[in-house]
Amino acid sequence: MEDISYLKRLPITGYLNNISGRPGDKFEAKISSEKEAEYSAEIVRIICADPNPEGPGLRYELQDFGLFGSYQGRRQEIDIGSYAEVPPHNCFTAKKMLLGTLIQPGLLRESFSVIASSTTINADGWALKVNANTLKFTYYSGKKKEEVYIPIQLNISSWYHVWAGYDVEKSQLLLGYQAKVDGNKVVQKRSVKLNELKGLSGLILAAKKINYLSEQHFNGRLEGTSLYTCLPISDEAPCFPEDSRDGELLAWWDFSIAVGTQSIIDRGPLALGGRLKNIPYRGMRGAGWSGSSMHWKNAPKEYSAIHFHEDDLYDCCWDTDFTFEVPHNIKSGVYGLKLNQDNDEDIIPFYILPAKGHKKNKICYLASTFTYQAYANHRRGNCDSEMRSRMVEWGANLHNPDDYTAYGQSTYNFHPDGTGTSISSRLRPILTHRPGFLTFTDRAGSGLRHFSADSHLLNWFEDIGFEFDVITDEDLDNTGIGLISDYNTLITGSHPEYHTSKMLDTLQSYRDSGGKLIYLGGNGFYWKITRTPTLPGVIELRRAEGGIRAWATAPGESYHQLDGDYGGLWRRNGRPPQALVGVGFSAQGLFESSYYRRMPDSYKSSTKWIFENVTEEKLGDYGLSGGGAAGFELDRADYELGSPVETMILARSENHSDSFVAVPEELLSHINTVTGENPNDLIRAEIVYAKLPKGGEIFSVGSICFCGSLNHNNGKNGISQMLENVVRRFANL
Repeated sequence: MEDISYLKRLPITGYLNNISGRPGDKFEAKISSEKEAEYSAEIVRIICADPNPEGPGLRYELQDFGLFGSYQGRRQEIDIGSYAEVPPHNCFTAKKMLLGTLIQPGLLRESFSVIASSTTINADGWALKVNANTLKFTYYSGKKKEEVYIPIQLNISSWYHVWAGYDVEKSQLLLGYQAKVDGNKVVQKRSVKLNELKGLSGLILAAKKINYLSEQHFNGRLEGTSLYTCLPISDEAPCFPEDSRDGELLAWWDFSIAVGTQSIIDRGPLALGGRLKNIPYRGMRGAGWSGSSMHWKNAPKEYSAIHFHEDDLYDCCWDTDFTFEVPHNIKSGVYGLKLNQDNDEDIIPFYILPAKGHKKNKICYLASTFTYQAYANHRRGNCDSEMRSRMVEWGANLHNPDDYTAYGQSTYNFHPDGTGTSISSRLRPILTHRPGFLTFTDRAGSGLRHFSADSHLLNWFEDIGFEFDVITDEDLDNTGIGLISDYNTLITGSHPEYHTSKMLDTLQSYRDSGGKLIYLGGNGFYWKITRTPTLPGVIELRRAEGGIRAWATAPGESYHQLDGDYGGLWRRNGRPPQALVGVGFSAQGLFESSYYRRMPDSYKSSTKWIFENVTEEKLGDYGLSGGGAAGFELDRADYELGSPVETMILARSENHSDSFVAVPEELLSHINTVTGENPNDLIRAEIVYAKLPKGGEIFSVGSICFCGSLNHNNGKNGISQMLENVVRRFANL
């Protein structure tokens, strides 16, 4: 498993407090540099983020946002890793106290991790620690350190009851644990004299803190953490809170309460509530999980554990270095805060919506920022010498998450204990959300995904002369239908994969009320995510039941902690992508592309306008994404899954390589599919068009690589012409 003891950082980077704004809004820039040298800051409009010299290249347009002069560089620290913190209280000065908790280790190392820790009033302190074979209590008093050990043979995913207690007057320390081994109860305890024991101040769970930064994090689960004003009187483990005698229980943090928040609730007499840091996982199975209920809301006592990780990260909590205001005359679009320090550079993208109350453009571009966030800092392990050479040769972004690990990871990565990452935040530097970022070494194209790949569309807008407004996923989820109802057409990018319930409801309402929806990607509208207003900038997903998955949720843990809704595929939640945009995920292969061939529906009188001035029979056997327009992730129509009956298949991809396979949700066995088709026949992307009864229209292309073909031959090609025809008709231009 990964060792994050050393986390490499970028020379200069930062993030903004918001991802989008309007004219007159202010952004807060939070910047950190490894050098104290001065740096400059300016704003650019991002037109193309593809560094490939065979394409348009990196295209920026300098903007006047009133940023002049230079700023002083400084390093800002990152408190990475999740833990819980209970503030100081005078009750902790009790002369006799016992801490008990259930633990389930997820990762075992030779080095010690901290189960619980505290500081005394005079800044001395203690820590209860564990490694693969030792339970240890460490006490610090001035320069003196004392340690007490008990041998313990831990197994990953087994539960143990551990405790540490003291009696100040007797200078007595008690350390112990209880476990079941081969069905037999095992109890180990040790009592020693320990001088200079003092009362406690605050309490920290799953880590210790030095100079306001946490370290030695516990990777695993805690449950039933409690404090007593007594020491055990038997050879058994101390009693659990429910079994304590009157006057013995001081605090009991019941983690089954307030699951969707960052609060931990104390059910003891003093209500010593605490806060969680960096959003550990809640609604987790505890030691008493029986499997009788799969939802944490229905059996809270069985889901009363919190799972902590040493690399959880919500908000870097950096101070603001400067602010800037969006000028009132600025056009809606995609922008970047460009930082320069000596020879180092970083560009932080953000999005400007049109001014409120001002006339809008007819075209609305929906930036897939929740998808960018789900993939934020995705460590693929593929940044090899060939890719690095290409970065240098093309002048691409040189910063890859494989190298720079200090800023958290994506929901496609694993925590060091092997659990999948289910929480992602934008309140941190996101290396993958940068112009010029290369995802793959694509020998037939640029190897771009997400933000950089979507800039192929932005560049095409610019060259065609289409004026547009931009909104983000977050804006759509926050505002709803009022944000988009006035636009003639709404256009997605190449990979709008992650959506909330409100987003799908809004897009469905827009379409069904006469809106024209253009879906320019593949594998879209796939995963369900959730948000909460109490944790701005956060998305959560649970990879439940089927689909192309980087990891799978454990049994009983498929419900989101933020709202309690079931996670997983939108298809498994009764909302297949076909029901919204006519096509849905069908097959996936390597990052390589083929072409479409026109189908009979494309020659009908009702669709001939789409192909006006299009001379290609084979559409898109060229492009900057895998060398063609149809590749990597492919979507098809399916009337059983909800493609509107009006849906016409205009073109279908063919000639895909042997790397392509049907997606798991289509397979009943290794040879049988849900549709009854041969699995190989499901390897297809389809371009579809539908005119709906209430005036709404759909145009979907069924491929994640489609936009990479738009700028081929300076936009003079069949893919470009076809899309131009659709946009002009839909937007009424």
